[in-house]
Amino acid sequence: MATRLKSMTTLPKLIQTMRKEAPKHSNPVLPSLRRAFSLYDQINLIDNVPEDQLRFQEFNETSFTVNGVKYEGSLLCVGNLLMSWTPRQFSDITPDSLSIFQTVRPIPELLIVGCGRDIHPVSPEVRQFVKSIGMKLETVDSRNAASTYNILNEEGRVVAAALLPYGVTS
Repeated sequence: MATRLKSMTTLPKLIQTMRKEAPKHSNPVLPSLRRAFSLYDQINLIDNVPEDQLRFQEFNETSFTVNGVKYEGSLLCVGNLLMSWTPRQFSDITPDSLSIFQTVRPIPELLIVGCGRDIHPVSPEVRQFVKSIGMKLETVDSRNAASTYNILNEEGRVVAAALLPYGVTS
C-alpha cells in the first residue's frame, strides 16, 4: 500500500517535469523523406545500369544515342538487342515492318512505338497484327517512348520499342 501511495504522488511530479523539459514548437517540423531514408541518396538506378543493357541517353531530330553510341535514323529494340529499322515516316509502319516479332522469343509483353515528334494512332491492321502476336501496343512521341523503354527494360521486363527519329512530324 505504501508503494502504491508513493507512486501516485511521484507520477504527477514526473509528468510535470517532462512537460517542462519538452521543447515548445509553434510550428512542428516534419522530417524530410530524404533524411528519413538515407539510402535514397546512395542509390541511383539510372546510373547503375549493367553494360549489356540498352539505355537511351540522348536524341536529336535525326538520331538517338544508346549506351554512348550515336545511331542515325529509325531504331528497333527488342530486350537488349538494337537494330536499324526501315520506316522513315509514320505511314511506313506496317505489319510488314514489324514482321520480326513473328520470330522473336520470348515475345515482348509491350511494343512501344515512338511516332517522332507527335503522337499518331496506328492503323487497325498494325494494331491487329501486334495483338495477334500477343503483345500490347503503346504509341507515344519518340522522346517518351525512349524513356519508357529505359524504365521498363531496367525493371527487367521484356519490352520492345520501334522508334522514328524525333524530327519526324508525319
